[in-house]
Amino acid sequence: MISVDKALAELFALVQPTAHETIPLLAASGRVLASDVTARRDQPPFPASAMDGYALIAEEADLHAQFKVIGESAAGHGFAGKVKPGQAVRIFTGAPLPQGASRVVIQEDVERRGDLITITDAQTGGTNIRPQGDDFKAGDGIRAPRVIGPADLALMAAMNIAHVPVHRKPVVALISTGDELVMPGEMPGRDQIIASNSFGIHAMLAAWGAEPRLLPIARDNRASLETAFRLAKGADLVVTIGGASVGDHDIVGDVAETMGLDRAFYKIAIRPGKPLMAGRMGDAAMVGLPGNPVSAMVCARVFLAPMIRAMLGMGADRAAERMAVLTHDLAANGPREHYQRARVENGRITVAGRQDSALLSVLADANALAVSAPNADAQPAGTEIRYISF
Repeated sequence: MISVDKALAELFALVQPTAHETIPLLAASGRVLASDVTARRDQPPFPASAMDGYALIAEEADLHAQFKVIGESAAGHGFAGKVKPGQAVRIFTGAPLPQGASRVVIQEDVERRGDLITITDAQTGGTNIRPQGDDFKAGDGIRAPRVIGPADLALMAAMNIAHVPVHRKPVVALISTGDELVMPGEMPGRDQIIASNSFGIHAMLAAWGAEPRLLPIARDNRASLETAFRLAKGADLVVTIGGASVGDHDIVGDVAETMGLDRAFYKIAIRPGKPLMAGRMGDAAMVGLPGNPVSAMVCARVFLAPMIRAMLGMGADRAAERMAVLTHDLAANGPREHYQRARVENGRITVAGRQDSALLSVLADANALAVSAPNADAQPAGTEIRYISF
């Protein structure tokens, strides 16, 4: 068996960042920016008013000073003339500052009668003007890589960027294996169960930025598995679930090798999920997850999520870990790195009492996986321990 870190290093060696593609800005939410983008204009593109009020010459803004209003500047409709001494222009938030003006007196500090205004409060503080380029200037950029969120979309739009370079979504072929499986909604036989892992892992892959493709269930025979692998052609990553152990019916590895799999490793010192296989099959990386429901989803979180990040150009790193305080004593760990279903609330973590790898209900109640290093000592309540989000 190899360590989790060694397995991750081997997995990262199997993949590379996907190619770039350019997509419309409106389609870019949640995608990974593949190369830097730069602003095509200043923002604001002109000195602009930060308040509703009156634009005038700053040096004349004395208490009780009077000015003649000579026009108006609104957003999208600036004042074409020039402000001279003794003059003011009615101005609204975001409107261009008229030529010659150097201060905006807010409307609450002014009394207006007809075309005349009088300053009624002493002017202190700033000028209430946003300088040209105060937010960003032409040529300022957004650095890649980064997952594009709503604020990024708004910023790119303001920068006048209509199309965005992103990493192509990695295509992941997802194959559940086993004679015992039927699809949800079907009538299982006496000795059959419902295929569940593939649905959870499909959702996880989509959330991580991949393009998962759920293939038909492969039965425990060579012909069915060969058909499934042929259907996976063109994927960047092939993920099988089940059939990767050492039982008489676990033939995924053998069939994959006859179809060109160059196996990198077979077992990992992790709990749950020791029988995890990986390698390269033609143009695709391949990962064989264990069949136990929790084992499959935990291994997906620990191994597939970092692989997808690497394929999206986000770097080759372990899942991000945080710290939380144990609410109870935690027993000593065995020789394998243990990822335990847990719940974190307000910086405190409670590890579930039942960790059987078949219990999906316990996983559904969890929002974290508490991490115990190999051969870790018992941890008393109040100790800080590592966890990854789930």
